[in-house]
Amino acid sequence: MAETPADLADSGADGFDAAAARTDAQWSLPARRWIVIGALALGFVLALLDTLGVQAFGMPGALTALGLVAIAAAVLYGLSGTGSEALSRAPVAAADALAALPDPCYVTDRRGAVLFANEAYRALSGGFDGDRAVPVERLLSGRDEGAEASFRLAQAARTGFAAEEDVRIGPPNAQRTYRAVVRPLSGASGGAVWLLRDMTNERERAETAERTHLRSLSYIEHAPFGFFATDEEGGLIFMNARLASWLGVVPERLTERKTKLSELVLGEVPALAEGGAGGEESLPPLDVDLKGADGKAIPVRILRSRVPSTGKRPPRVFAMVLNRTTGDKAEETARDAEMRFARFFNNAPIGIATIDAEGRIDNANRSFVAYVGEGVERGSLLTALLLEEDRPAVDEAVANARGGQFAAAAIDVRLARSPDRVGQLYASRVDTGTGAGIVIYMIDATEQKSLEMQFAQSQKMQAVGQLAGGVAHDFNNLLTAIIGFCDLLLARHQAGDPSFADVVQIKQNANRAANLTRQLLAFSRRQTLRPKVLSLTDALAELQNLLARLLTEKVELKIVHGRELGLVKVDQNQLEQVIINLAVNARDAMPDGGRLTIRTANVSEADSRALDHPLMPHGEYVLIEVGDTGTGIPKENLGKIFEPFYTTKDPSKGTGLGLSTVYGIIKQTGGFVFPYSTMGKGTTFRIYLPRYIETAADKAAEAATVAAVPEATDLTGKGTILLVEDEDAVRTFAARALGTRGYEVLQAESGEVALDVVRAHEGRIDLVVSDVVMPNMDGPTMAKELKGLLPGIPIIFVSGYAEDAFAKNLDPDQEFHFLPKPFSLKQLAAAVKEVMDSNK
Repeated sequence: MAETPADLADSGADGFDAAAARTDAQWSLPARRWIVIGALALGFVLALLDTLGVQAFGMPGALTALGLVAIAAAVLYGLSGTGSEALSRAPVAAADALAALPDPCYVTDRRGAVLFANEAYRALSGGFDGDRAVPVERLLSGRDEGAEASFRLAQAARTGFAAEEDVRIGPPNAQRTYRAVVRPLSGASGGAVWLLRDMTNERERAETAERTHLRSLSYIEHAPFGFFATDEEGGLIFMNARLASWLGVVPERLTERKTKLSELVLGEVPALAEGGAGGEESLPPLDVDLKGADGKAIPVRILRSRVPSTGKRPPRVFAMVLNRTTGDKAEETARDAEMRFARFFNNAPIGIATIDAEGRIDNANRSFVAYVGEGVERGSLLTALLLEEDRPAVDEAVANARGGQFAAAAIDVRLARSPDRVGQLYASRVDTGTGAGIVIYMIDATEQKSLEMQFAQSQKMQAVGQLAGGVAHDFNNLLTAIIGFCDLLLARHQAGDPSFADVVQIKQNANRAANLTRQLLAFSRRQTLRPKVLSLTDALAELQNLLARLLTEKVELKIVHGRELGLVKVDQNQLEQVIINLAVNARDAMPDGGRLTIRTANVSEADSRALDHPLMPHGEYVLIEVGDTGTGIPKENLGKIFEPFYTTKDPSKGTGLGLSTVYGIIKQTGGFVFPYSTMGKGTTFRIYLPRYIETAADKAAEAATVAAVPEATDLTGKGTILLVEDEDAVRTFAARALGTRGYEVLQAESGEVALDVVRAHEGRIDLVVSDVVMPNMDGPTMAKELKGLLPGIPIIFVSGYAEDAFAKNLDPDQEFHFLPKPFSLKQLAAAVKEVMDSNK
């Protein structure tokens, strides 16, 4: 027989007597009534919300459980009251509310005895112990998993804790899954509310979804095509078994380290192919060769789609891989042609891109992307990548190409992100099946343009050098005569003579002019050098005191020597002139003081390869770096500083030949000089001299120079000298100078006349002194003709050019001596005396 609410009140009366007495003492009847009614209302509201699908704490049935706690509390509280008819109806109403719940539920006291159970629970537990409601642990007794779960629930109820477990109740062939929730009742009465929520349908749905997922995954794993997925960075997060079998890899190893597609492809992945997960959803197909398990290429086509992020799920890229190694003959031929074109396109050494009707980039190969920058994306405007002033020419070229005209001449363009880089752009039209497309070809011409500018500068410098050399040569002839006749005048006038000072002034100014012509010859690389092997450390040490005096006290001089510095073979006097010229320029650039630093270092062949100097051959060099902290040189002036007579100084403070001399000396020595300057921070000149490996012959020659006999003070002598000179003034002075020193002089104004003089002269000729540059027959040609007439005759060549300028025109076995113009009377007499004495 089912229990009535009255029976429930009678059976629990003895357990609530004490509580009722305390409650009557504390609360009035109306207050107790409103408490019970409020608890009942709260319980019904919570149960209703749960029925509508609202969840609390992330668990289904949580609100019903809380509602049951409220209703059960009302039941127990109402049962604990005495003597009130209104209040006695509260537990009846609460029992009716519990009985109306669709889920099985019941209430227990602190000892676990069932105080009340609704009809749903009675139906679930019916037949177990007659019509008597029994707790869950009785229903699950004897079942291993169920018994353990019920024990944990009962233990929680007895100790006043909440708990929940999934249990299976019912006959073995019709068991259903319930989620048993127990919630303790607060207050002195204790007890707990038990709720059983049928989870069978939800579990079946979850199991069905899991089976569907596994079935789908199985289909993908063994599908006849490859499949992979990547994250927004392009890293693999899934690969199916089919694709893994083609590649001979373990998918988990690739997904663990987020392998990129480019690591699985033979060659390079086409440009604009590995974009992130943003942008358009459809991606163009990729035709690439994958690295097969046997090392062979697997031609595939990859079809991709981009899935945007939804909620907490990040964006993904899904890709289907079609193996293109199968098919009929015609398809295979077309596929091979397409793959070959894709390889040629992607690996072309020049940049290639296609643009749409709006001028936006549709596709581009790797060379194009590498040139314009990794930030370029599909859909970017081509002209947006260029400087604004270059865009109209490109628009015109594209318009002409769209009209069918192909521009044979390239358009020079510069990139907006790096204006220093120059590219040559071509545009052409390609007719396709869907219409006409425009193909852009881009060639990086930065290095070519740099070389062209350097070559043009070199040619200009060479032309100016030839002009300067010719002017210097003619001036040297004039200065030779001026200096020579001054020496003749000084020989006849004593220091007390009124004309003596005037002649000295003429000679001094002539010598100043001679220095000027030497600088011009240095620039034109036609001066005479006397190279020797030396250490830059020793050379700079000898020059340090002179530099300190030139720089004055305002400028600090700092010299930093490189360790184990290599040797160089240079003209020491000319090298000192280079350092002095650079130091003086640095001093003038620091009017308020500063610091001049001279640093030396070795430059290995590997270091020279790393330098950005295309015209400098790779090899071993010794570096001299001269840097100041001055005002700097403007960028527009940096390319002109080595030109002769170019100067930004006041005309009274410089001739403009200092840096041109530096340039000429270094170039004639076989070295290179490069300027670097920053406005307001200073200028640095880097000089690279070829490193020299000293030989035994060099050491012997150095020893012979040290042991050389001092210059003779007696410049007189005897003998016959053939003097050949086309300049009358120079020839007249030289003949008088040698005649006054005791020599017999035969004069000739050209090479042909000199040969006639030799043939007509019956006596001995001891020496030939000849100019190099003469009309019709020059000095070297005359020397060849003299071999038959005067075999073994010593020759002194005099010239305003360098010795190297004509030595290559002589026979290799021709011995000669050299005297550069302009020369003084004493220098001419000393040179002749030395040669005459050495041939006795």
